[in-house]
Amino acid sequence: QVQLVESGGGLVQPGGSLRLSCAASGRVFSLYFMGWYRQAPGKERELVATININDNTNYADSVKGRFTISREIGKDTTHLQMNDLKPEDTAVYYCKAIVYGGTEYWGQGTQVTVSS
Repeated sequence: QVQLVESGGGLVQPGGSLRLSCAASGRVFSLYFMGWYRQAPGKERELVATININDNTNYADSVKGRFTISREIGKDTTHLQMNDLKPEDTAVYYCKAIVYGGTEYWGQGTQVTVSS
């Protein structure tokens, strides 16, 4: 089992920045993939950014150049630095982890609201 705890969400004005964190615990030695997804009201959950054990990253086109995903080796934590936030970035952001064998784990989510 892997437990994921997200933090760092909140209310920010357009153009502002936030940094989300996702701390993993449990069977973290088997982690090989972590990512951030988001779900806005009335919309499906979508990929935001992912990073694997080789530090290969992937971003949604809508966040490229504004968001950066990273991970802290040894702390089993991934971060999502979000700059130049826009109202359309408003959503609940979820952390996802995949372990060897394919089991997926999700965090509880953290709300990000971009509004003036």
